[in-house]
Amino acid sequence: MSRRHSAEKREINPDPKFGDLVVTKFMNAIMLHGKKSVAENIVYGAFDAVQAKMKQEPIGVFHQALDNIAPHVEVRSRRVGGATYQVPVDVRPERRQALAIRWLIAAARKRNETTMVERLCGELMDAANNRGSAVKKREDTHKMADANRAFSHYRW
Repeated sequence: MSRRHSAEKREINPDPKFGDLVVTKFMNAIMLHGKKSVAENIVYGAFDAVQAKMKQEPIGVFHQALDNIAPHVEVRSRRVGGATYQVPVDVRPERRQALAIRWLIAAARKRNETTMVERLCGELMDAANNRGSAVKKREDTHKMADANRAFSHYRW
């Protein structure tokens, strides 16, 4: 990690169908080996399936799912005098979004439906309804932060 400069943020273009920057970030996170069109087909296919099953706007369901997954606090390791403490800290908005996207994709990949479109659709619907393994991950993170609240005075 460079001490001189912080990395500059890259400009990304909104996705062609919905014009949403978060959907583009989500697509880029799903993409493997630079295959953007495959990632696009997966995301849009999942959105179409969500719209067919829930009879709601898929972008609204997607944003609701991300809001339900995004953590408010997390624990960071802090060394104080030879001991390492798990110190609870608030999560910055950019990191909240990145963690939510990462956890949603990881949970979708672990599901046991046949295609990635079905997995992603199922995980999006579960997360929008406040259940599923991505929401459980957020709950576990919050529990860990709550359990280590005694060390919050080591916050920096």
